[in-house]
Amino acid sequence: MINCLITGVGGQGTVLASKLLAEAAMEEGYSVRTTETIGMAQRGGCVVSHVRMGETIYSPLIAKGQADMIISFEPSEAVRLLPYLKKEGVMVVNTAPIKPIIRPEDYNYETYITVLKEQVKHLKLVDGNSICKACDEPRVLNIALLGAAISTKVIPISKEKIETIMRRKFKDRVVEINLKALKLGIQEA
Repeated sequence: MINCLITGVGGQGTVLASKLLAEAAMEEGYSVRTTETIGMAQRGGCVVSHVRMGETIYSPLIAKGQADMIISFEPSEAVRLLPYLKKEGVMVVNTAPIKPIIRPEDYNYETYITVLKEQVKHLKLVDGNSICKACDEPRVLNIALLGAAISTKVIPISKEKIETIMRRKFKDRVVEINLKALKLGIQEA
């Protein structure tokens, strides 16, 4: 069984990333269960998607200490989900912060990155902003991080399988930009 949490802030594409991952896993023959906890996502709040893949899965929710992989679109969200990561789990984190609307001065980027470096043995920091800039499209962060995640080999999904799903789901122009983001995410990791 592989347990993957995908977290970010509303509007970053966490739900789409989880749907692409789940569909690819099903096509690879895995039983898959997913769920989202989106709370105030439409207001820029936290989004967490649970993706579980394996032979027999009874619940879509991942328990604390059971995530093999956490993909975080934002550093503070990564820190918040640390209790869910297995001891030898892998975390892929976008380095670009999104400060909260209320009390943005309390957001301490350096502290979050330090905590992640100290507590996560297998940490991959990804400069998502530079990938989005290289693609000339801010909405490809989710695909770039998905690319970084699959490059770790924790998630048993190939780049080619993700590409196949994207070609089916996206329109022509969007496909090419997202294929580039996937490739850059893999290279970044």
